[in-house]
Amino acid sequence: MVYLVEDDENIRELVTYTLNSQGIETESFERPSKFWKAMQQEIPSLFLLDIMLPEEDGLSILKKIKNTSQTKKLPVIMLTAKGSEYDIVLGLDSGADDYIAKPFRMMELISRVRAALRRSDLKEQERVKEYQFGKIYVCPSRHIVSVDGKEISLTLKEFELLCVLLSEQETVFSRSKLLDRIWGYEFDGESRTVDVHVRTLRQKLGDAGDCIKTVRGVGYKIGGKAS
Repeated sequence: MVYLVEDDENIRELVTYTLNSQGIETESFERPSKFWKAMQQEIPSLFLLDIMLPEEDGLSILKKIKNTSQTKKLPVIMLTAKGSEYDIVLGLDSGADDYIAKPFRMMELISRVRAALRRSDLKEQERVKEYQFGKIYVCPSRHIVSVDGKEISLTLKEFELLCVLLSEQETVFSRSKLLDRIWGYEFDGESRTVDVHVRTLRQKLGDAGDCIKTVRGVGYKIGGKAS
C-alpha cells in the first residue's frame, strides 16, 4: 500500500490512477488530517508527500513519520513544486528517501516508487538473520547458503531468488514478479531468464532443490506440492 498526500485534485487523481493501474495499491488524501486518520487503521509500505499542503506542510509530516518507531524505516518520496537545490537538500536531510520536483513524468514516478519499494524489501531481508527450510539454511546478512550443513556457492541472482522464495514460503511468485523483485523494473528480458535461474538453483541445491515447486502457468514457490 502507498499513501499519497496531495491537495491538487488533478495530480492526486492522476497519480492514484496510474499507480493502481500498475499494480501498486495506492490511497490518496487531500488533507493531512484525513491521512493521519487512515494511519490509525493501516500503515502503508511507502509515502508520497507534497510539501505545500493545507493544515500541515509535508516536511512536518515527514519528520513525524521518521520520529515514529512504526514508520521511521519506511520509504518517503517528496513530490513538490519547490525544486531548488536548497529545497531538495532540506527534504533529504529531513529523512526523505527521494525527491521528485513537479512537473514530473508518470513513468519516472512509477520507476522511483518501485525502486524505493524494492530497496525497502532488500533492507528488510538484510534484517532477517536466517532462513531455514528442510535441509536448506540461508543467512542473508553473511551471504551464506548451506544444504545439510555443507556450504554451497550461488551467484548473486540465484542467492536473491532463493531469499525471495524463502521470505514468503508457500507463496506463489509469478515470473514477472520475480523479474521485478530481483532484476528490477528496468530489466527488459523475458521470463525465460527466471526459468534458467530456477533450474541452476535447483541443481546447486541438489536433492533439496525439489522444495522449489513449479506452479504451471503461474510461477514458482517453496514448499507444498507442484501443480
